[in-house]
Amino acid sequence: MKDFKFENIICGYGDTMVLRRVSGRVGPGRVLGILGRNGVGKTTLLRALAGFLPLASGQVNWAGRDLQGVPPHRRLAESIAYAPQEEVVFAELSVAENLWLHLPERQGDRYAPMLAQFPRLAERMAQRAGSLSGGERKLLSFARTLGLRADLSLLDEPTEGVQPENIERMATLLRHRRDEEGAAFIVVEQNLSFLMSVADDVLVLDHGDCVLQGPLASFGRDALEAHLVV
Repeated sequence: MKDFKFENIICGYGDTMVLRRVSGRVGPGRVLGILGRNGVGKTTLLRALAGFLPLASGQVNWAGRDLQGVPPHRRLAESIAYAPQEEVVFAELSVAENLWLHLPERQGDRYAPMLAQFPRLAERMAQRAGSLSGGERKLLSFARTLGLRADLSLLDEPTEGVQPENIERMATLLRHRRDEEGAAFIVVEQNLSFLMSVADDVLVLDHGDCVLQGPLASFGRDALEAHLVV
């Protein structure tokens, strides 16, 4: 069983520590939602878990292995995928090239479920990804990440700028990978409705500290919304 655990994470930028002893875990067929206001450390946490930000202290463990010092491309080889909040596509490459860039060969059915849900992407396979709208670029990033079929996917604000009908389709695809294929996800998200429709567990950050954590069903919507209000 591939459990992903992070314990007592302390990290930041330069001398400024953004996260202070944050811990959590997610197992196969589970979705961990990360909530909090802007600027509380959510993206910093995901960047640290993906290997783009070194830890000042703490440990990240995947299937019993310490990932300290393992670079992002090796984590992808270990079946950990990452979709960042910004710079989500390779702008100068086509939509098709973005989808297949990280894969050794083109298997025709890999992206079929995503392209069926997002026909606008299917229509733009030869188009330069940088010419897509912001929401379409987010869909491309989401489709690419799910198409990698990683055991664990880290998604940073996947619904930002995406139209409501496409957000519902994203939730459907994510739940399918979780329920039918046993994939695990850690999702940073401001869209509480989306997160409540896919998450099993939740971790709420405030000023770099974990202030709420546990099964999503244990918390009412009001309790979660209180941590999103500025």
